[in-house]
Amino acid sequence: MSTQHASGHHLNVSLGDGLWDALHVLADRTGESVSHIVRRSLADTLDLDHHTIYQVSTSGALVQGVYQGCVRVADIKRHGDFGLGTFDGLDGEGIMLDGTCWQARSDGSVRVAPEEALAPFWATTFFAADRTATLPSVASWEDLTAQLDALRRSDNLFCAIRVEGTFERIHYRVACKSAHGTDLVTATSHQAEFSQQGIRGSLVGFWTPSYARTINVPGYHLHLLSADHQHGGHILDLEAKELTVQLHMDNHVHLALPETPAFLEADLKGDPAEALSRAESKHS
Repeated sequence: MSTQHASGHHLNVSLGDGLWDALHVLADRTGESVSHIVRRSLADTLDLDHHTIYQVSTSGALVQGVYQGCVRVADIKRHGDFGLGTFDGLDGEGIMLDGTCWQARSDGSVRVAPEEALAPFWATTFFAADRTATLPSVASWEDLTAQLDALRRSDNLFCAIRVEGTFERIHYRVACKSAHGTDLVTATSHQAEFSQQGIRGSLVGFWTPSYARTINVPGYHLHLLSADHQHGGHILDLEAKELTVQLHMDNHVHLALPETPAFLEADLKGDPAEALSRAESKHS
């Protein structure tokens, strides 16, 4: 018998004492929760990606202006139902939530991304919450990240994050379409910025460990999708009274590298952290 909840389906099964004891022995030895072990074992049996981030290209390539789309939205959706990214030519912000991929554009509009749309950078996973918590009050972006820090169990694991609620104030940006080869700092210097009040929606994104900063944006990277699907973008600041947070820890990363001329010829030896920090910040 199963029941469906906001965080997914709950399956009620009966286990013998031997299997139950073995689960707890493994949980004690590995530090994993019993529910995590069961979900991972079931996913392995069904040959599904589980607690795996599938990522297209790298943050270092994005910093260098490698914006040529190399994978279709339809193909990304084979590897996850949750995530974020951008589109060919840095044409807006991408949000994937509950299996639907959305494109937030610099004119403020949001649309369902076409299946044939191409992405130069994307991270996705099959989201299943390992932990759920309520934040009674959030005063700012810095306050949100500090509270999320207290919920994550390690700085060395990737973490998918879903935050839901009504935002009293939220400030976000959308990248404007740019020429291939324009570095990210320059491209985002003319980003479109928006502010909304009293808007209900979801924040979708990831925590990336600092050691992986050449692969993805280090720290927190979250995109907004409003509940009415009218607003979306990269989060810069926010304020809220009560938010529900779901965390999904990822301990596998599948990195799909482009073979486009721009990627093959890009100089990716440097540390992109400073450029990413500048590009991810508010400019107005």
